Amino acid sequence: MYLQAIKQYKEKNGLGTFRPKTVLFDMDGVLYDSMPNHATAWVQAMRDFQIEMTEEDAYLTEGQKGSDTIMQMVLAQQHRAISQEEAARMYDRKAEIFATLPTAPVMPGILTLMREIQQAGWTIGIVTGSAQRPLIQRLADDFGEFVSSDRIVTAYDVARGKPQPDPYLMGMKKCGDVQPWETIVVENAPLGVQAGVAAGAFTIGVSTGILPKQTLAAAGAQVVLDSMTRLAGDFPAFLELLDK
Repeated sequence: MYLQAIKQYKEKNGLGTFRPKTVLFDMDGVLYDSMPNHATAWVQAMRDFQIEMTEEDAYLTEGQKGSDTIMQMVLAQQHRAISQEEAARMYDRKAEIFATLPTAPVMPGILTLMREIQQAGWTIGIVTGSAQRPLIQRLADDFGEFVSSDRIVTAYDVARGKPQPDPYLMGMKKCGDVQPWETIVVENAPLGVQAGVAAGAFTIGVSTGILPKQTLAAAGAQVVLDSMTRLAGDFPAFLELLDK
């Protein structure tokens, strides 16, 4: 599976070699099992504004800036364009509800995987579309051993969020100006996968939520797995397949 995916990635991008040295992780649904909470908060918050949003909608739009998601849904359902300021106020309601929900646990397997990546001598970065400062602050507490704060990209760092490539291109810049072909992206959402692919990185989709694996494959992921634990278990063998 991995060998064929690497071969196809090299052919698609006209590469003679593939020697990654940076891994960029999405946050929700990759580092934290937080998407059930986000889905609940989205559905409840949007109901307050007479917007119908389902749990599946929350997963499908994950990774995109929250204000962009709100603006799109208001336009589609209420046929009116709203400002970024109004969208931000609506997003604040979603953040308020999210803060009342139980703390999301660290995703099983992620700490093992980060340790393996660190031992390989690679750099680790985090790229999230989140604008919720408490959750972002938690990254330093849980992953500070592996990721410094200057290698974290949030909604505040880019004008265009996922599925545009900008967040992952910024992540590459923050991780030492690495090139796309030196980068692996790990994502659980179709919009995030699209962003990683658009940025030119080797993109691994991990189906940790309610969306079928085919959704991530259709978005362009080179490899699709069913858990972070599986990726951590596969990583040593994956290293052996890379060009030396």
